[in-house]
Amino acid sequence: MALRILIHAPTPASLVRARNNAANLLREAPDAQVRIIVNAEGVSAALDSPRSDTDHLTLVCANTLRKLGRTAPEPLQPVAAAILAIAEMQRDGWSYIRA
Repeated sequence: MALRILIHAPTPASLVRARNNAANLLREAPDAQVRIIVNAEGVSAALDSPRSDTDHLTLVCANTLRKLGRTAPEPLQPVAAAILAIAEMQRDGWSYIRA
C-alpha cells in the first residue's frame, strides 16, 4: 500500500519546508501520494511564490482566499476549508505531518 501523506503548511516558512519534504519524499518513494495543504499566512506565500514541482500537489484554503480577496491559479487546488480537508483526509487514512 502506497504512503498517503498530507503536509500542513500554515506559514511561509512551513510552506518552504513542506515543498522540500514533498519533493524529497516523492524522489525516494515515487509511488507515494502527497498533498500539501496551506491556510492562514501560508496561502499568500503559495500564491506569491509558485513552485512548479509541487504546486500541483497543493490544496489551498478557500476561507483564507476569501479573506484575502484572492483566487488560486491552476495548478493550485482550492478546498472549502483547510480544517475540514485535513479531518476528512485523516479519516480516509492519510498521515498528517505539520511542516
